[in-house]
Amino acid sequence: MKHVKKIVIIVIAICLIAVAVNLFFGPHSIAAGGITGLAIVFETWFGFDRAITVFVANLIILACALVFLGKEAFFNTVLGAALLPVAIRLIPQMEIVEDPMLSMLVGCMFMAVAASTLYANNASSGGTSLPPLILKKYFKLSPSIGLLLSDGIVIILTLFVFNVDSFFYAIVSVIIISIIMSYIETGLRKRKNVYIISNKSQEITDDIMNKIGRGVTLIPVLGGYQREAREMIMVTLDTKNYRDLLTVVDNHDKKAFMITDTVADVHGQGFTYDSGSV
Repeated sequence: MKHVKKIVIIVIAICLIAVAVNLFFGPHSIAAGGITGLAIVFETWFGFDRAITVFVANLIILACALVFLGKEAFFNTVLGAALLPVAIRLIPQMEIVEDPMLSMLVGCMFMAVAASTLYANNASSGGTSLPPLILKKYFKLSPSIGLLLSDGIVIILTLFVFNVDSFFYAIVSVIIISIIMSYIETGLRKRKNVYIISNKSQEITDDIMNKIGRGVTLIPVLGGYQREAREMIMVTLDTKNYRDLLTVVDNHDKKAFMITDTVADVHGQGFTYDSGSV
């Protein structure tokens, strides 16, 4: 059942990519990087069917993944890479939004959600996601730089096929997709990590555990001015509970010293699995 659910999620994500390409990027000649962007360029330049271009390119990339990255990378990619050209062929190519800017923004949202979903399930649609991994393995090049190079080549080709507007639309699209993906992967899971130094550490600790329901860590610290040994409270909690924490601290010690960090992700008891689980 677990594998069936994963396959269904991958199929939906692949369909979202095809929707972005056929309904939003393609009609306005926006080649937003990747193999799908290359397919849009080749369709205008040489008249190649974009589904065929994606199919052939993914075959080549899958062969490279098997040779240079091994079986695991190959099998994590093969399903999405096989489904993408099928989805691009089945979903109609049509313009549903006349304004290029609005069409680009909607397409970016579909593409970012789809890509984040695939990454979360250790899958890929093939394309330019694999060459950066090969460059990293053999040339120690950062994946972000490798992705920039591979997408950059596609974007530069738009200058020879389309116009300057399409070129800049492609650049902006890649940036927006990266921002949305970053927010999806980290922004929705942000937590507050708070450090508290107070003369009422015991009372504050009790209220955090009993009223807010979060565990705390007590860290021995030494004051630099009076060389006084004290306890510092460290607590990680959801953003929605942060106001409750401020109320607890103010109720016991309005002069308490607090440092608050926003953290992108937290793993462990109470966050990534239930408190009763092991």
